[in-house]
Amino acid sequence: QVQLVESGGGLVQPGGSLRLSCAASGSIFSIGAMGWYRQAPGKQRDLVAIISSSGTTNYARSVKGRFTISRDNAKNTVYLQMNSLKPEDTAVYSCYAVIRPTISTRYNDYWGQGTQVTVSS
Repeated sequence: QVQLVESGGGLVQPGGSLRLSCAASGSIFSIGAMGWYRQAPGKQRDLVAIISSSGTTNYARSVKGRFTISRDNAKNTVYLQMNSLKPEDTAVYSCYAVIRPTISTRYNDYWGQGTQVTVSS
């Protein structure tokens, strides 16, 4: 069984920074892409950033230049460094990973439980 465990969310002032972490554990044969999504009140869930197994990254236009996604393959962990935070960044942030649990199983999509990020004075 695969689990994604997130940490790092919380309350921060506009202009501040937070770093989110998400570690995959359990039965893992290999991991493909990993990323972060967010959903604000009354809004749909949108991709924030994604990173391939080889390190190629893509960002939503709204966060490009402010957020940085990275991964540590030895730790099965993906990070999201968030700088220059704005009130409109307030949302539930969810970790995402494409994981092959065993050599005899296919790749599946997995999600973390979500962590609240609130940007407010």
